[in-house]
Amino acid sequence: MDEKTKISPVSSDLQLYRDTMHVDPKINTRASKFPYCIVWTPLPLITWILPFIGHMGIGTTQGIIRDFAGPYYVSEDDMAFGKPTKYWQLDVDSVGYDVWDRAVYEASEIYKGRMHNLCCDNCHSHVAMALNNMRYKGSQSWNMVKLCFLMLWHGKYVNADLLEECDFLFLPSQMQLDWCNLLWFYKNLAPILSIGRRHCDSGSSPPSHLEYK
Repeated sequence: MDEKTKISPVSSDLQLYRDTMHVDPKINTRASKFPYCIVWTPLPLITWILPFIGHMGIGTTQGIIRDFAGPYYVSEDDMAFGKPTKYWQLDVDSVGYDVWDRAVYEASEIYKGRMHNLCCDNCHSHVAMALNNMRYKGSQSWNMVKLCFLMLWHGKYVNADLLEECDFLFLPSQMQLDWCNLLWFYKNLAPILSIGRRHCDSGSSPPSHLEYK
């Protein structure tokens, strides 16, 4: 048996699922269909401070997104924290369509029985398990840290036009918007912090719009 097909036999549920679907390799951003892609979307507040951290999912060969969205729950075509903003399309031919879908399915079934842990067993871990199951690129050493930085490097923005607002030509284009978002955040936050600091130093109360209600 070929090495890349050494995965447990496909379940009847998955076989029925595949038999009723048509494999379309084209990405459809309007419909949020990302065949054999790793997809990514920002996390509120966290991504503003640490641009390389976000929520991750993986697409089947039909583009259906599966993501470990919370404790004992793997969503299907309803990605937590909104539609993908970045994607990284992988080489499905290196493993085969059936092996890809089987690996994603099995990883999702396993993570339906797991508690979500933000630090060590999260959405990135779910995607890493799928890649390890299919032995993508002949490797079973995929993990959350590796995927975090590879997505930062290889990920493409769904709306690439947003990159025109940035002017950091020395950075890879996929990283530009991350750092622009970070700079925008600090640029808009700095005046508020500065005003609050001046009033604290002077011993006076900050303006009413900065007071805590």
